[in-house]
Amino acid sequence: MRYSALNLVRNAWSGNTLWQPAWRAAEPGKSYDVIIVGGGGHGLATAYYLAKRHGITRTAVLEKGWIGGGNTGRNTTIVRSDYLLEPSSRLYEFSLKLWEGLSDELNFNVMYSPRGTILLAHDEWQLARLAELGNAMLVRGIDAELLSPAAIRRMEPALDTGNRTRWPIAGGLLQQRGGTARHDAVAWAYARAASALGVDIVENCEVTGFELRGGRVVAVHTTRGDIEAGKVAVVVAGHTSRLAAMAGITLPIETHLLQAMVSEPVKPVLRTVILAMAFDGYVSQTDKGEIVMGAELDSYPSYSQRGNLPGVERIARYALTLFPAFGRLRMMRCWAGMNDMTMDGSPIIGRLPPDNLYINGGWCYGGFKATPGSGWLFADLLASGEPCEILRPFAADRFERAAYIDEAGTGPMPQHH
Repeated sequence: MRYSALNLVRNAWSGNTLWQPAWRAAEPGKSYDVIIVGGGGHGLATAYYLAKRHGITRTAVLEKGWIGGGNTGRNTTIVRSDYLLEPSSRLYEFSLKLWEGLSDELNFNVMYSPRGTILLAHDEWQLARLAELGNAMLVRGIDAELLSPAAIRRMEPALDTGNRTRWPIAGGLLQQRGGTARHDAVAWAYARAASALGVDIVENCEVTGFELRGGRVVAVHTTRGDIEAGKVAVVVAGHTSRLAAMAGITLPIETHLLQAMVSEPVKPVLRTVILAMAFDGYVSQTDKGEIVMGAELDSYPSYSQRGNLPGVERIARYALTLFPAFGRLRMMRCWAGMNDMTMDGSPIIGRLPPDNLYINGGWCYGGFKATPGSGWLFADLLASGEPCEILRPFAADRFERAAYIDEAGTGPMPQHH
């Protein structure tokens, strides 16, 4: 049902007592054609496209907590496709094109805002790398514009573009179609759309193991009972290696924290999203006026979702180097998301040794921006059993073949440990 202005007024006057649940609170069934482990953006998008594009509705999404309570609600909200290597470029550009029409597709405002992303260079070497990146993007038909310090100053007057700062700005690369989207709205939109097509979304249902028989996963053990499965898809950002270990598989993944924080809301001061090559940092402003800030990964592995004081101090130091005026702002909250880091900084998407077990994980920094494209393509893989051309380079066996997709050094990319 499309929500009209009359419906909004009617619900507001009722004290919000007439709102209907956005999706069904499903009880787990005894068996499904496809079980998707993980109720974040990627898992929900996969379920939606499985039902919408392939007619596979005997699907369950199993979420150990609540929808949007994991990394989907703990990220930077940045979307872009400014990648150097062709496999990454094709994947993220495919996703960015879906972002542009996603609100209409799902009949839900995901608040995609193409305000532009500017990747800053701080010396001539970094500027040359940005020129290389921009040329690669333009050759593939992706928008890119190399900016001078003067042009950046006109666009973002609050940014310190002087020569006496710790990281002088030598230039930048603008992708105007990049920007932000509302992370929780994306999860809610896909959950509602998938549920309307018959997908069972089961919250508070943690997967505790897999039952293997004859080289296949025949059932999933959960805190709400065992569920038989035709195919199983693991889409659990931050816990990919732990779930794979339950099936006897060791993945080349380490989990690290990526911390962020937001300030109190202020009047509009930033037009774009600013990303800095010097410290893998970013600064943007939400529609409510909060300043969002973050920087590089914590150096130690962790499964925590909490920020810490050293991380907050580090982020503040970096942000104030770029925007000295922000020193007057008060911090409102901080948090941390779990990042599954692969050795080459690119995701693992494909089939694992059990014949019917599939993985979509190891997204490092890039998970949220890939949500629509990842769901679309992963659904195709689950439906057909074979990866399409875009997904083929991201198979897990690329590490055995030394066919790495290493994007390090082309922007805010993973630190390798």
